[in-house]
Amino acid sequence: MSRLFLLFVVFITGFSYIATAQADVRVLTSIKPLQLIAAAVQDGIAVPEVLLPPGASPHNYALRPSDVRRVQEVDLLYWIGPDMETFLPRVLANRTQASVAVQSLPGMHLRHFTASDEHHDDGDEDEHDHDHRPGSVDAHLWLSSANARVIAAKMAADLSQADPANAARYDSNLKAFDARMDAVDAKIKQRVAGIADKKFFVFHEAFDYFEEAYGIKHAGVFAVSSEVQPGAQHVAAMRARLSEFGKTCVFSEPPLRPRLADTLSAGLPVKLAELDALGGYTPATAQGYEQLLSKLADDLAGCLEGL
Repeated sequence: MSRLFLLFVVFITGFSYIATAQADVRVLTSIKPLQLIAAAVQDGIAVPEVLLPPGASPHNYALRPSDVRRVQEVDLLYWIGPDMETFLPRVLANRTQASVAVQSLPGMHLRHFTASDEHHDDGDEDEHDHDHRPGSVDAHLWLSSANARVIAAKMAADLSQADPANAARYDSNLKAFDARMDAVDAKIKQRVAGIADKKFFVFHEAFDYFEEAYGIKHAGVFAVSSEVQPGAQHVAAMRARLSEFGKTCVFSEPPLRPRLADTLSAGLPVKLAELDALGGYTPATAQGYEQLLSKLADDLAGCLEGL
């Protein structure tokens, strides 16, 4: 009897170990917004990892040796694509596990910069703004909830294949995510309805997907170098542009406000504020992605409503 009991215990322990091993799928995303989408899909099972720390730029991040090891070791890796994380393709070439560039997923809505877009206000351009050339992909695609749904569906399918024991949970989480997207879309449309006719300026053209989805539009982009202050003539031209609009908001992205911001706004009825496209410090929870979108709406509307 005791021998049978012992065999039973060994069997149960072994089965539990196999189930745990199946569920232990390591997911790594390049940037925080993708981590937030993955966190919704993996809710109750595991917490995905993220490569870039808060405040780091996905355009020119310098990988550390420990980062390279993580890239090579994880089971599933998700990134935007070569139009965003230019530092990743060389490292990914040595990966043996799955890597997904979400900009290439079927069903993704991709915007492209055009010659008519106001990417620069005749100013000094930084390295990233050169990438905003006509015809190039606008890689800030995570700010479209429709794109987030496509990404989440791909993650759920990949995880279900890698971890079939939890496939039902991934499917349930995906359905819950879709339902929350319906709710957050409706909430944001209502939140920004009163500012649809208000114009604003940004220092980085990162928000076109968000603007397109919710019926708002920036008036111009002050794409200036973070290293070199523009000349007096150029500053005067930008100040004149702001003066044309009277009361308005100029948004930068954390963690650093461009040095030019205070110079541009001095003496003008201009409010300086921030929009965090990456949601740097948003907790990686099931609700994290909609919190990112909701905060953008609140920060944008909060500034413009206060003019």
